[in-house]
Amino acid sequence: MSSSEHVFDPNALVAEPEEGGLAEREVESNLRPQNLGEFVGQPRVLDNLKVAIAAARARKEPLDHVLFSGPPGLGKTSLARILARELGSNLHATSGPALERPRDLVGILTQLKPHDVLFIDEIHRVPAPVEEYLYTAMEDFTVDFTLDQGPHARVLPLSIQPFTLVGATTREGLLTAPFRGRFGIAERLSPYPPEDLERILARSSGILAVELDPAAARLIAERARGTPRIANRFLRRVRDLAQVRGAKSVSTALASEALQRIGVDANGLEELDRRILKCLAANLGNPVGIKTIAAAVGEAEDTIEDVFEPHLLRSGFVQKTARGRLITQAGCRAIDLDPRGLAGTPGLFA
Repeated sequence: MSSSEHVFDPNALVAEPEEGGLAEREVESNLRPQNLGEFVGQPRVLDNLKVAIAAARARKEPLDHVLFSGPPGLGKTSLARILARELGSNLHATSGPALERPRDLVGILTQLKPHDVLFIDEIHRVPAPVEEYLYTAMEDFTVDFTLDQGPHARVLPLSIQPFTLVGATTREGLLTAPFRGRFGIAERLSPYPPEDLERILARSSGILAVELDPAAARLIAERARGTPRIANRFLRRVRDLAQVRGAKSVSTALASEALQRIGVDANGLEELDRRILKCLAANLGNPVGIKTIAAAVGEAEDTIEDVFEPHLLRSGFVQKTARGRLITQAGCRAIDLDPRGLAGTPGLFA
């Protein structure tokens, strides 16, 4: 079996595009780790994958179906690509929203070769009819193909090659229990500590040919929300400023200025983070629901919950209760609001 990567994309169905233009996406792709040895962080996940891969290769069987979950930007797609390379298999990639009809899935499954890897990003968004087709494909490596319609309809069972399904999701709770139960390996990726992000930045700076001072790398890592994708995005913007200034290396002052220019403060907060905190502070300590927050800041509820809220919760700026969200004293200080002036507000810091 050839060790190559092939992205199958019927009817131009592709995963959701990354931010930026073509050149920006190419840079992002170049920064991805190419094997398990280059992947930094997530030690427990990597150890488990190494054992599973070694066992599958020794038995000459396909790897069990794998489910990666966790916030965006932690390396789920990178790990799917690495799995295919480590197994010496081809990678076929698509996304949940792209699989609108069962026949879209059938077209992919029937072209798989033995032990290929099928990667579905945002797998929680796979429509129910398509999900049901995946059940038999995952368990029995067969799919039912319907011929004709109405009273003359016939169901033709088709055998497919044994394969490994790798799913990535930012919202594991939206997966149905039968679907989740069909994954033999389920790993959740966690935010990275600054030390791991510094190692990632050191590797990325070498690829981008930019000299990064250790103190500057630490500053970027501390403001990157524990997310490698964000750290690399910050690094590219820092590189831009260094290039324009003609700086031979990136200092702490230059990195701080570059982040300030794109609206990232010392707490790693961006403009929308601050608007969320101001919305909570303006409600005088009353719990605020996610729908109200979304309407006030002009952003989708899913985006707030998946992208912005996790960092605010981990940083202790927001408290989540059954009735809604509350701003904390630390959250008040993050937006230059004196918490002592609000300390008497009922329920503010409950």
